[in-house]
Amino acid sequence: MQAEKDDAQVKIAVDWIDKMVEYNVPHGKLNRGLAVVDGMRALNPAGVTDDQMHRAMVVGWCIEWLQAAFLVWDDIMDESVTRRGQPCWFRHKSVEMVAINDGLVLECQIYSMLKKHCKGFAGYADVLEMFHDVTYQTASGQLLDLITAPIGEVDLSKYTEEAYMRIVTYKTAYYTFYLPAAAAMHLSGVTDAAAFAKAVEICEKLGQFFQIQDDYLDCYGDPAVIGKIGTDIQDNKCGWLVVQALKKCTAEQRTVIEENYGKKDAECEKKIKELYVALDMEAVYLKYEEESYAELKAIMESQTVLPSELFGAMLKILNNSDADMAAVWCAPEPLFFSALRGGGGAPRGAAQGRGAQLPDPWKGTHEGAIDHNS
Repeated sequence: MQAEKDDAQVKIAVDWIDKMVEYNVPHGKLNRGLAVVDGMRALNPAGVTDDQMHRAMVVGWCIEWLQAAFLVWDDIMDESVTRRGQPCWFRHKSVEMVAINDGLVLECQIYSMLKKHCKGFAGYADVLEMFHDVTYQTASGQLLDLITAPIGEVDLSKYTEEAYMRIVTYKTAYYTFYLPAAAAMHLSGVTDAAAFAKAVEICEKLGQFFQIQDDYLDCYGDPAVIGKIGTDIQDNKCGWLVVQALKKCTAEQRTVIEENYGKKDAECEKKIKELYVALDMEAVYLKYEEESYAELKAIMESQTVLPSELFGAMLKILNNSDADMAAVWCAPEPLFFSALRGGGGAPRGAAQGRGAQLPDPWKGTHEGAIDHNS
């Protein structure tokens, strides 16, 4: 009888994890995971073996799992409403603060998947270390963000370009750009320290560009398109737009910012947006975007330590332009995700026209973690 009760409890937990993963992991663009696969191809122009592609796709999914964990936690800390076109996970009455633990479960599953699929690989320890380092860097960036601009406490003297760039480099650049690039490098057997240093340099710039783009879309983007309601103004975020506005505004306009920024009030938010219009912040952003994108491409094409195609793969995170890779991962839903739920999936060698079975990086990792008989 007790065994039956234990089995029922385990089933409830497994069902919860299945639902939580399904809700939080597969609904983004999957650009970070795609970049690992694309990066592998760039680093191996002679061809990628089935085993290499298997590991690349597993590690790519692990990055998407990490992204999901970060977003679950970030939505709680920012008191966000929507994410990817649906209510934030913690907003469900049946979830609420259980979401904190769910984020931990998502992160822990990464290491179960890596152990299951990559342990015999020579670079396994390097991949593990990379995930731990980048997770720590991202958490540090989140801390900088939270203490620089706490909700309800506006101190515009902290909103400097230097502070902003430090936040976005740690909070965004390392896990969004360096992690996929370095993953592809480790999986391809790259060991040159100079190559990794160059990857850090370029990926930091890419991450800064990406976050500035995200800050712009938070204010100017259509929620139906970007999948979330912009809340940076009401959340008192040290964002790129307010940092630039503070550099351009008059003393009178600064008073408007002081009186309205960071207030949980729609009218205050409207006044800030009207000020942005008066300062022509949209034109300021578009000028920055054009100049920065050209600068990034020039830097990537001029370096000789790594193939420029590797960073082209990272650029696709920005513009989501690779229809071929999207077909590999999203046909009609992400490759491997149907396999995660036991649906069989597509051929393991689909990226290269072969017909072996796809890997199943997640199946079985959570059952073992909570099995009372293990």
